[in-house]
Amino acid sequence: MGLCVPGSFHLWLRAAGGPDSRAVTQQTAFPGDRTVSLGDKTVRRIGFGAMQLAGPGVFGPPKDPDTARTVLRRAVELGVNHIDTAQVYGPDVVNELIAEVLHPYPEDLFIATKVGGTRDETGAWVRASRPEQLRVTLEQDLRTLQLERIDLVYMRLGVGGGGPDPVPLAEQLGTLTELRDQGKVGLIGLSAASVDDLTTALQITPIAAVQNPYGVGNRADEPVLDLCREHGIAYVPYYPLGSAFTGGPRALAQEPVIASVAAKHDASASQIALAWLLAHYDRMLLIPGTSSVAHLEENVAAGQIALDDDDLAALEKVRPPGAPPF
Repeated sequence: MGLCVPGSFHLWLRAAGGPDSRAVTQQTAFPGDRTVSLGDKTVRRIGFGAMQLAGPGVFGPPKDPDTARTVLRRAVELGVNHIDTAQVYGPDVVNELIAEVLHPYPEDLFIATKVGGTRDETGAWVRASRPEQLRVTLEQDLRTLQLERIDLVYMRLGVGGGGPDPVPLAEQLGTLTELRDQGKVGLIGLSAASVDDLTTALQITPIAAVQNPYGVGNRADEPVLDLCREHGIAYVPYYPLGSAFTGGPRALAQEPVIASVAAKHDASASQIALAWLLAHYDRMLLIPGTSSVAHLEENVAAGQIALDDDDLAALEKVRPPGAPPF
């Protein structure tokens, strides 16, 4: 399916003074226009996940560095002010690219990163969760992003597998709390966290956001999302478009309900999946990633789709082939 840009997106561009700028007398409030307060910044609900700007396997430089730079510039032009990255992407490659293209950063830009993992010489993901490793990773993030403080740092759990982490979560969060007290970290989050992890963490330090796999066809994380709702914690789904469907985003378009709702809104299946997330929780922050300008624009345009009650009721029943009912 080609790029789908709802007519309301052009209205939003004009109101924002974008390339389609003309006088606008009225603007409808769409899900993507709403914001979430995180610390001292106001974050728009559709951000950008920068992982795909690295090379194949999230290792090494991008295949097309010029396009990667263009994607970052275009994201900011479209009003994106939440970028999710990590030192492990490349490693360092994505952070350095972000700094090259966007530094000095816009005042409202909110940058999030993750600690807890690294890459070995083969490119494999391995655990790096000891306090000294967390400090080294964070300092590397600060250096490559050219920042003195990072707005949000997630403690990424379970990197590399290999059984339970021998380092207690309390010790890891204690390290991040020390870094926060030193002014190097703004807010603390968790990634790949269970209900038990989040419950434990909340007894140690405030948690601003949780980043876990979740999407219209993959709702195994509902208990964590419910706990986030209870505490007003932002929820940032990763792999929102394909983690539950074999074939990824392309498979979404083959799901009859999603395809029907997409046709109704003259949108792509991926846009409907993103719009559903925005409607599911008012502190849901999206970070869809891409290395394509066209897909970036399509993702941002999803924020201009207002699903109605019938759409939401239909989408609640979506599940991947062979999966039990939710």
